[in-house]
Amino acid sequence: MDRSELGDLAVFLVVAQELNFTRAAARLSTSQSSVSQTIRRLEARLGVRLLARTTRRMATTEAGERLLETVRPAFGNIEAKLSELSEMRQKPAGSVRITASKHAAEGILWPTVSRLLLEYPDIKVEISSDSALTDIVTDRFDAGVRLGEQIDRDMIAVRIGPDLRMIVVGSPSYLARSPAITRPHDLTRHACINVRLPSSGALYVWEFHHQGRDLNVRVDGPLTFNNMRMVQQAAVEGFGLAFISEDVAQEQLRSGELVQVLDEWCPFFSGYHLYFPSRRQQSPAFTLLVEALRKNVDASFSGAKWRPA
Repeated sequence: MDRSELGDLAVFLVVAQELNFTRAAARLSTSQSSVSQTIRRLEARLGVRLLARTTRRMATTEAGERLLETVRPAFGNIEAKLSELSEMRQKPAGSVRITASKHAAEGILWPTVSRLLLEYPDIKVEISSDSALTDIVTDRFDAGVRLGEQIDRDMIAVRIGPDLRMIVVGSPSYLARSPAITRPHDLTRHACINVRLPSSGALYVWEFHHQGRDLNVRVDGPLTFNNMRMVQQAAVEGFGLAFISEDVAQEQLRSGELVQVLDEWCPFFSGYHLYFPSRRQQSPAFTLLVEALRKNVDASFSGAKWRPA
């Protein structure tokens, strides 16, 4: 195999990941016509069609999928070996791409990354905030951050935060003018602020547990958001009850802007974990970030209440 063939395979890998010539050309810092020409040359050399193309969409053919299964791990190993060379430098370097929910990105990842970059300025970190469950292999992320219960079993999971819980809160003014709340079923008589899930598009069902009993309640109210900070603000302004993470409500709970109800029905659940493929060899930059996040776990458990840094 000569150098041009290796280069063509690298171009094919990017096109197969993006399934779009324009986006692939942008990633490769070249023109769309050059990418298209490379794919045609590779298909002619192999004698098979690798991509099925129409005016609206693109998809890999069966032959393209087989080639992708061979090329992806091979180039992944090359990238890993090149990253290992940074260990020979006096200061570790390299790039890390991570996908996380907005809550995890702001409360756990960013405080750790900001401190890490001060110590290791040659490290580059990309954080993509997305509430959907991203396929980190397909989208070429080094790792993702999600709640422990949402992680696939074929991934390595590293705990990077304590247990969390969702709580029901309302403003003093709203609670003063509304019926008493002693059990979750009472919520059906209240104005509740709904959350639209980004992955399914459905409304989030409020989940409770008490004395071995699970109870899910579908709530109703005048407002629906897909942004938790807006949910919280609407609750502070008295528009209804909200079901939000306890850690983000601490300031308003201490100041009295929000009041918690149904405390005994709101259990803790497995907190945030960093997850990544078990077969992938990690770079020194990634290893440093994992260790820094692990150290934060011990620090977060030192207090009675968890608050992001």
